[in-house]
Amino acid sequence: MEKKRIKLNALQSKTLALLQILARDSDSSSPVGDNGDIRITRLPHAHGNHMHVGDYTVLSRDASGLNNKSVWTALSRKGLVRENWEEEIVLTAEGFAFSTGLEDKFLKASDH
Repeated sequence: MEKKRIKLNALQSKTLALLQILARDSDSSSPVGDNGDIRITRLPHAHGNHMHVGDYTVLSRDASGLNNKSVWTALSRKGLVRENWEEEIVLTAEGFAFSTGLEDKFLKASDH
């Protein structure tokens, strides 16, 4: 049986892309066992109209999914983050490997 393709809306895709960047940053994440899951240990905070995510600057409006329960519920239901996201954020191996198509489209290298 063919595996069903996961579809994400724009806000879900942006949120997942941000989580993937955080998962690559050792200051913001740590591995969970050896199954490829990654715990996000620090979420960025906005100052002004932007926030810093790893080496990138992201507009606050593009990161609004980080505070949206519906986005977290959808990512969990699709197996991209663990179900207990309200207690700890764990990006699954599938979530880490998922291509959102946004990897570099709404991120800018930080100049400060």
